[in-house]
Amino acid sequence: MTKPASYLTRANNFLDKLGVKITSVVGTMWAAIAFSMLALVSLPAAIASGNTLVIVSWFAQTFLQLVLLPIIMVGQAVQARKTEKRDNETHQVVMAAHQETQQILRELHKKQSER
Repeated sequence: MTKPASYLTRANNFLDKLGVKITSVVGTMWAAIAFSMLALVSLPAAIASGNTLVIVSWFAQTFLQLVLLPIIMVGQAVQARKTEKRDNETHQVVMAAHQETQQILRELHKKQSER
């Protein structure tokens, strides 16, 4: 491996780890709560402006974007865990059925060879 490729690989590995770390921190309900509080800091100014457009913009651009991202990430993580659990259960059932089928085939083969 050449030096540039090695450097690029190390840099990509670092960035991957950083991305996973940031995702694991941002994708929590604690982050959603913190972002809600951060967004609420500017709410009084938006309301005080009396401008409907400013209030709607605050809600859409500040509150929704800050708060919904971590909540969506939490929901996806919960769904992924449920899917993984269901997949594991399905795998166990399929493997049990496979073993039972193999046993039946062995018994049939044994009976056939006895003839």
